[in-house]
Amino acid sequence: MALLDDAIDACGGLARWNSLNRFTLHLSVGGTLFSDAGHAREFKDVTAEGSTRTQSVRFTGITGGEQSGSFQPDAITIESLDGQVLQTWSNPTLAFPTNGAHALADELHLVFFCGVAIWNYLTTPFLLAHPDVVVEELPPWQEHTEPWRRLRAQFPPSLISLASEQIFYFDENALQRRTDHDLLGTKVAHYSWAHENFSGIVVPTLRRSQTLRPDGTVIAKPVLIDVEIFDAVFE
Repeated sequence: MALLDDAIDACGGLARWNSLNRFTLHLSVGGTLFSDAGHAREFKDVTAEGSTRTQSVRFTGITGGEQSGSFQPDAITIESLDGQVLQTWSNPTLAFPTNGAHALADELHLVFFCGVAIWNYLTTPFLLAHPDVVVEELPPWQEHTEPWRRLRAQFPPSLISLASEQIFYFDENALQRRTDHDLLGTKVAHYSWAHENFSGIVVPTLRRSQTLRPDGTVIAKPVLIDVEIFDAVFE
């Protein structure tokens, strides 16, 4: 598909991506989705290490630098910095808690959510070339004065994502600039910009998630999720 090929080439190319195994990020994650759950500073200034090939991310420095959290599709763990396991959650899910609490009220849900989000953010657009992801090019979208090309992607159950169906927007340079999908019962748009080249892979270093109106326009505030990547290394 022409658009997907262009997007992958713009971010470093599939050959370069396939030569890599791991990533390390220095980043910060915040926004009202976190502060409303009582976790305004849980993911400020953390390190994320993970696999480019399988869904696996380990965060170091969460909860004020006192703990680490690990995401894998079948298990979430929270550990002390010396490796003692403090909490575990087997076979996690993004479903709402049944007790009426905020979706990210406890730290295990928080680590799971951030693991899913950061891994998917970092591996796109290469993830869209996965043989089990179904992609379809849509008509262009007019974003203010810019025509952005779009892809609709349907993710299989074997890949954990924030939503099974998502729409990706790419600018005139084929760089990803926006993603729309349902999130915890709300339609959202994730904007991404300030792309930088790290180890031959181009990554948007700033992301902002906002509520989406039915007509496709965005409500500026509140900012639900705010991500800043300070540095990245791929190996």
